[in-house]
This record gives sequence, C-alpha cells and structure tokens, in this order.
Amino acid sequence: MLASRVASICRRRRLAIPLPQILAGGGTNPARSSPVAVLLSHGYYSTAAAAAPDPEPCPATVSYLVSCGISPAAAAAASRYVRIRDRDRADAVRALLREYGFSEAEVTRTVRQDPFLLNFDPDRIIRPKLDFFVSLGFEPRFIAAEPHILARSLDNHLVPCIEFLRGILGSDDSVRTAVCRVPRALLVDLDNNMRPAVEAFRRHGLPEESIAKLLLIHMGVLMVPLDRIAEAFEDLKELGLSVTDTAFLYSFRVICSLKRETWVRKVALYWSFGVCEVDLLRAFKTQPTILLVSDESLKKKFRFYLDLLKLDIDDVMAQPMTLSLSLEKNVMPRCAVLSLLMREGKIERKMNLLPALLSNSTVFSERFVWKYAKDVPDVVKAFEGKIKFQGFGDREFERMSHHTTGAKS
Repeated sequence: MLASRVASICRRRRLAIPLPQILAGGGTNPARSSPVAVLLSHGYYSTAAAAAPDPEPCPATVSYLVSCGISPAAAAAASRYVRIRDRDRADAVRALLREYGFSEAEVTRTVRQDPFLLNFDPDRIIRPKLDFFVSLGFEPRFIAAEPHILARSLDNHLVPCIEFLRGILGSDDSVRTAVCRVPRALLVDLDNNMRPAVEAFRRHGLPEESIAKLLLIHMGVLMVPLDRIAEAFEDLKELGLSVTDTAFLYSFRVICSLKRETWVRKVALYWSFGVCEVDLLRAFKTQPTILLVSDESLKKKFRFYLDLLKLDIDDVMAQPMTLSLSLEKNVMPRCAVLSLLMREGKIERKMNLLPALLSNSTVFSERFVWKYAKDVPDVVKAFEGKIKFQGFGDREFERMSHHTTGAKS
C-alpha cells in the first residue's frame, strides 16, 4: 500500500516532464548568472533603475567596485546594470555600514550583492532601516546575507511584514530566528505572497501553532506559489502523512523546496542503488531532508557506505541520518578513529558500526577518543581529520539487528 502511494505520486509527476529528460538534467537559469538581473526581474527597484543593461561596462564604476574588494569580472558584469553616480555618496554608504558594526568582509559582501545601494542617500534611506533592524536585535551579518532588504520601503513593506510575522510567531525573538534562517523571504510582498500563503495553510487544516512552527523551520514556504502549496498538501496526503503527524511540517518544507522533476529524479536515483519504495518512504518520514541531499553527494555517500564500509543498503536506509551527515567532517574522521582503535586492539573488530557513526559528538569523543587518547594519541588527530581514513580492511560489520559490541574494558 505504501509503495503504491509513492509510485502514484511519481507517475503523476512524470506526466509533466518525461523521465529521460529529467534524468539528463536541465540547464542553468540565465537570470541567475547576474544577481543584479535577478533584482531587476523582481521589481525591487524603480523602472528608471531597471533600464536595459548597457552593452559595455562603465570603467569608472568598474574601478570603484574593484576598490571595494569585488573581482574585476564581477564588477564589469554589475556595471552594465548600475552606475556609481557619486563616489562620495558611495563612500558614505560604506562608512554607514561600518558604523553599524559591519566588518570589511560584510561591507564587501553587501556591495557585491547589491551595488545599487551605493547610490542611495545613506542617512535618509538606509539609516532608518538599519535602526529598525537593530531595534529588533538583528546583527550586521543578517543584512550582509540579504542586502536587497535595504532596497525595500521601510513604512510600506518592512514594518508591515514584520508586524504580520509577529502576529503569527508571537515574539520578536521568534521573528528574528525565522527571518535570519531565510532572510530572502522578507523580500516577498505581504499582500500577494505572505498573507495568501498563510491563508492557504489554514484552508488545508494546518493549526495556528503548526503554522508558527513551519515558519520557524523554514520561512521560505511563504515564497511558494499557491498552486504548489496545494500540491504539496495533496502529495503528503498520498504518502500517508496528515497535518497532525510529527514529520508533516519538515516533510512539507522539503516537498515545497523540490520541483516536480527534481522529486522524480531523486526517487529514480534511490531506486538505482536498490532502495525499494517502502524503505524510501519510511526513510523520508524519518528524515525528510534526505531528498534535499544533492545527487552527487548522495552518490558519494552510497558508494562510501556500500562499497568501502560494506554496509547493507537496508541498514543505511534504516538510519537515514547517515545520508544527511557530512562524510568529510563527520563520518570519515569517526571511521578513522575506529580503524585506529581496531588495529591497536582497543575495540572489537566486529562491531555494530552505524550507532557509533550516528552518536552524539560528545558521546563519541568520550567513548572512543578521550578514553584512549593516552594509549593511542593518534585518535585525537584522526578525530580532527588530520589522519585520513583508509578503510577497515577485509571484514564485515554486524547488521543493525544485532546488539552493539562495546569497547574493551
């Protein structure tokens, strides 16, 4: 029954785009090649500012942007869309950012992402918005992460949006947490995007407290088109998830983040490694973010677990957190530690590996690093990633159904 639900959704998604075309991959979005072009396409600036790009870069603008720490190529691309009309004003904008605690790196990042801001009146246009965000407890890196926010009207956009979010989330602390996680969501229109999205959540039966939690999880759901929101509710219903299920909100966030063709491609990728539909659905409900792992990362992780560690695909899918962990930063250093301890005879060569790899960092370090650091000093280097994992040799690990074999006393 569960398998048929997954297959049903996948078949429905295949109707929109042929599977061979999906698996072949698509091209990049031309608009994404220029951040300034993206700004213009969203209408954050006036029609006058959004004029057609000039065929040639402006040397004076390129020179100024390079002096701000921007690469010549990026400066040349930006100068086709924006002109620095007054260097003194541009300098004053940068000085204002420093006054509000921006580091030089954050000033550079802000200018690189939104050079239009250099033409704004620093005291009349930018300072009031910085004061507003400071009053809410936002730090400079929030603005540096999404400086286009400073191009939005304070009275007509930013204040009403924050008030709307406060009405749902209940406090400035929660608003700050939600916005800082997805600052670009604060760019969308209140009446055309935010309100309709929240009303759609309510129409589909999501309780108020769940809506608040969803925005805390990922406020980007407010940017999702209404038809996609309806599809996401229907998809999760077909997968057997109701709005009262613990996994629903995280699953909803993931489903809304995926294009239909991406969903089909990722399911096909899991199938290619021998994952059955029932196991994929179970893993998705346990760890929805496994569908957000990039294709290349997923292939690399499966090859590591199946080919190098010789684990069974069923055991990996029974612990889907393994697919969310970083191989380089988390899994491989732990494997290096365990491999050292096995060679030194400190722990059994036959053990249940996955619980050790998935354990809390503090628990792992206490059990396998600091306990043996005096006798095997290299375990500290291995845990820090300074000794690379070379494999466990010809051996098999216990299946997940077996009991863990502990360290020697």
